[in-house]
Amino acid sequence: MAETHKFLGTVLDSTQLLLGEGPSFDPITNSIWWLNILGKELHELDPATGKKTVIALPFKASVVARIDDKQQLLASEDGIFIRDRATGELSLHADFEPGKPGNRSNDGRIHQSGALWIGTMGKKAEDGAGAIYHVAKGVVTTLFDTISISNSICFSPDGATGYYVDTRANQLMTVPLNADTGLPTGPAKVLIDRAGQKGGIDGSVCDADGNIWNACWGVGAVDRYSPAGQHLDRYEVPALQSTCPAFFGAAADRLAVTSACEGLDEATVQANPLYGATFDLAISVKGVLDGAYRV
Repeated sequence: MAETHKFLGTVLDSTQLLLGEGPSFDPITNSIWWLNILGKELHELDPATGKKTVIALPFKASVVARIDDKQQLLASEDGIFIRDRATGELSLHADFEPGKPGNRSNDGRIHQSGALWIGTMGKKAEDGAGAIYHVAKGVVTTLFDTISISNSICFSPDGATGYYVDTRANQLMTVPLNADTGLPTGPAKVLIDRAGQKGGIDGSVCDADGNIWNACWGVGAVDRYSPAGQHLDRYEVPALQSTCPAFFGAAADRLAVTSACEGLDEATVQANPLYGATFDLAISVKGVLDGAYRV
């Protein structure tokens, strides 16, 4: 039985985002980056100084990753873009779902090989409209299709195991990978089955011991699972719709979590000023920072 921990953390950013998602720590800027998908915004926060920057985007983006000190990668409804850090200029790198204007990008993460796994979904969350793709140096490979709500993309510390979920099915899948490429070497199988249970499996990260830290949508919590799928801990957060965790800090020993107000009525949002905010769980973790995308 998992141990439940009350929220003893702090608020990193109190902005009530409609759909806060895709947080990651960039060691180049020493800042946390994340997206307000539906608000078409890229957010940056220096956790040491509290300096906050919000960048307007021309599309709904869901993943931000570092390339180098001059460029970032953005996954969006219009494709994969390279962003110039200095000017903000965007250039198309790969169109992973041409001819599907009804879809947008959702969860994604950089594998240790430097490739991107990126999931999609219908803009109205239509059944089976999305998929999960592998993007390496601009080359797109379809990994899994007929996904309704792609989430929980993360990788074991050695890069030899991948995880993902269709939140509508609510079964966290595990799949063996070629650690050098991030491509599957065998079939996926169910690791954690929460079908029919309260709380959707949303975004996840893997720590240095291979434990899976998952934001549970609809219950306001981050769950920690062992590599074998055992539910070890539940850390509560003061936002019902917790969306994705991220390790941050130079030692990757802290854990941030984003949240969302999507689908909630105005009275509920106003009555709960931390719904949609971004938090520091204020616990010590053995995290691993995501790598850089290789162009």
